[in-house]
Amino acid sequence: MNALKENTGYEGWLRFSKLTNANLEAEYRTFFKRLVMSEESEILGTAKEELVKGIQAILDTSLECSDQAGQASNIILATQNTKIDLVTTLVGDHSSQLNEEGYILKTDKETHSVLVYGKTDKGVLYGVFHLLRLVQTEVSLVDIEIVENPKNQLRMLNHWDNMDGSIERGYAGKSIFFEDNRFVEDFSRIKDYARLLASIGINGTTINNVNVHEVETNLITEEFLPDVARVADIFRAYGIKLFLSVNYASTIQLGGLGTADPLDENVRHWWKEKAKEIYSYIPDFGGVVVKADSEHRPGPFTYGRNHADGSNMLAEALEPFDGIVLWRCFVYNCLQDWRDRSIDRARAAYDHFKPLDGQFKDNVLLQIKNGPMDFQVREGVSPLFGAMPSTNQILEFQITQEYTGQQRHLCYLIPQWKEILDFETYAKGEGSPVKSVVDGSMYEYKYSGITAVVNVGNDMNWTGHTLAQANLYGYGRLIWNPDLSTEEITNEWVKATFGVDPQVVETVTEMLLKSWSIYEKYTSPLGVGWMVNPNHHYGPNVDGYEYDRWGTYHFADLQGIGVDRTVATGTGYTGQYFPENTSFYESIETCPDELLLFFHHVPYTHQLKSGVSVIQHIYNTHFEGVEEAEELKNRWLALEGKVDDVRFRHVLARQEEQAEHSKEWRDIINTYFYRKSGIADELNRTIY
Repeated sequence: MNALKENTGYEGWLRFSKLTNANLEAEYRTFFKRLVMSEESEILGTAKEELVKGIQAILDTSLECSDQAGQASNIILATQNTKIDLVTTLVGDHSSQLNEEGYILKTDKETHSVLVYGKTDKGVLYGVFHLLRLVQTEVSLVDIEIVENPKNQLRMLNHWDNMDGSIERGYAGKSIFFEDNRFVEDFSRIKDYARLLASIGINGTTINNVNVHEVETNLITEEFLPDVARVADIFRAYGIKLFLSVNYASTIQLGGLGTADPLDENVRHWWKEKAKEIYSYIPDFGGVVVKADSEHRPGPFTYGRNHADGSNMLAEALEPFDGIVLWRCFVYNCLQDWRDRSIDRARAAYDHFKPLDGQFKDNVLLQIKNGPMDFQVREGVSPLFGAMPSTNQILEFQITQEYTGQQRHLCYLIPQWKEILDFETYAKGEGSPVKSVVDGSMYEYKYSGITAVVNVGNDMNWTGHTLAQANLYGYGRLIWNPDLSTEEITNEWVKATFGVDPQVVETVTEMLLKSWSIYEKYTSPLGVGWMVNPNHHYGPNVDGYEYDRWGTYHFADLQGIGVDRTVATGTGYTGQYFPENTSFYESIETCPDELLLFFHHVPYTHQLKSGVSVIQHIYNTHFEGVEEAEELKNRWLALEGKVDDVRFRHVLARQEEQAEHSKEWRDIINTYFYRKSGIADELNRTIY
């Protein structure tokens, strides 16, 4: 089984292979003889287990374990409670620089010792994984002195798993938690998953879909809470808190009350009693995620209440247990007539939530998608970030590639997320990026952070496309420290996953870094988005989105294309930004080309800053995207013999599919706009 796992990508970036660099092996052996740990806790036990297994695999050596440091070659795991002289000496003044999950990695040349020090045991666990990453990627340990703190308090993942085993927007097999409306029998894979998450600093996760169906509603009942607690036990050992998505109408479906009115005393009492029950099974339960009043989900609107009323009712129930409510801001009326150009889905989250600033309890976090629409390959950044100084905010990304190729196409999302985190909101003037909002520093939120819809399933390689593992790894590393460069993160993942061969590292790195741009070229031009088949969202269909039967996400007609979101003549969406961004996007002259059609309706003949017309840009990029998708495949082909056969053939099959599918995108999109505009391609290429 282990060989199978290694060859299929099951171990991911924790694929600890035997070191072949003789010089580094000699160096490492001077540090790794005795493992010293004088404290005990569940998480410290995990850290010890991971270190012993990792060093055994990489150096083929067993660590001697002790509670006392020897004269030399110690690897010491310690917290602020450790009473070992060498620890005190090595830590020095650095201890004061650590937060609750931070750590210090430091080597001592005189004793050939390595210290992994955390203020808490969670810090030690994260430090151990960092140390293993250094060894795995063949970094010298001489003179290492690293002080690391996570920048974001909450570093979460949202699973959209259903208890029948399916996963909404899942592209890598079935759920690792559920099957046949019950929990899986074998929890060993859940532990392996927890290892992967802890190694990139994840500290919280939900395990069920935000669209909570009838069966999943029962997860908070005595029927399933014992199993939920078993999963929580596994995650706890890796420093991860368990959350659940809950059905806002649980009082009706489970409590028999006939109402879910958040101001009804019986409703409030029911949730308080339910919270007591949940915490009796899981004392460190993180809290709940709620999707309400959107896409047919129940919520407080039914009773004439607002989102503050609804979330505060739940927050009140969780407050005695230090639980939190993550209340999703993805709220809009999906049944309205989108042909009315005064209606703009992009406005919805801001219009619903901005007026409520200051009305939410301090254990409520508003969970805001990175853009105002729905995880498109390119869209504006949500204007809600920074707009609510008195309300906790958490940013939501989508790792699972719903609109970016569904893990059948290569689309590396770290560059996109970097742009979003670095986006200047101007909330407190210049120097107010999104990352400073969601790390809590701008407004000193009590709770804040980043979450994402995850991309894993029970496929042997976890993510369907082996290279899609880079999105999960990169997400964890980026939210730990948003100031890490895309190149740093990418280099780490490639080396940890495929080894340090220079050709492999260079090739896979370049494939990843170019892939977002390539996917954008042959799919959605200039910020349009959405042109996908209804319901499953895979493949091109220009007018096909299920809430867009009339092409109202791009408003293409005989004269032009794009959505007028200006204050002057459009929906007024640009006015939701702070003034500097309002004026930037309001003007066609300053609006960046890559978002032009997201903010403006323009003629096909409108000249972009590149010097080409909009229609010619559409033609050009779709042809270029196909050529570049073919190049991705050819670059991977050049690695034959340098990557193990199973993973090589798997990725090759994915790249072949992408190259072929990109042609379908090119032909359908170009043909549509040629027929709509009546303007021929200047280069006389074939458009059907």
